[in-house]
Amino acid sequence: MKDLLYLKDDQIKDFIQLLYYAYRETYSDPKEILSKRFLGPAHLRTLNLIESNPGISLSELIFKLKITKQSINRVIRDLISAKMIKQLKDNSDTRKKKLYLDKEGKIFFEIVYKKQKTRIFNALKSSEPESVIKFKEVLKKIINGK
Repeated sequence: MKDLLYLKDDQIKDFIQLLYYAYRETYSDPKEILSKRFLGPAHLRTLNLIESNPGISLSELIFKLKITKQSINRVIRDLISAKMIKQLKDNSDTRKKKLYLDKEGKIFFEIVYKKQKTRIFNALKSSEPESVIKFKEVLKKIINGK
């Protein structure tokens, strides 16, 4: 634990590189599946958020992805035309639209998820339980900026 108190710049740079490579590999696993549908990482991130937050509004999606409305509009149009997502008017405020995975989107997401799950599951399964718990804690702290 004392080693962590004296992290050097090189060690932090190595950790950043490892995070990048882990992200790259996790999202490259389903690359072939995505490319067959002419979809990319932005589409996958959007599907992922809609799947885990059914009924998410466009503004919430923009906030969570930290992108502009202009950036998300193309992705949303692509996913709607591919019949992967649907927009439904909010019952309490008809100006707002809620996003849901459509039947095709659910099927497609499951296929992609299974591809990514294999890599993550194998890494977690071959790790010590304590390191899995600590790893998750560290990732949450990176996300939350603590």
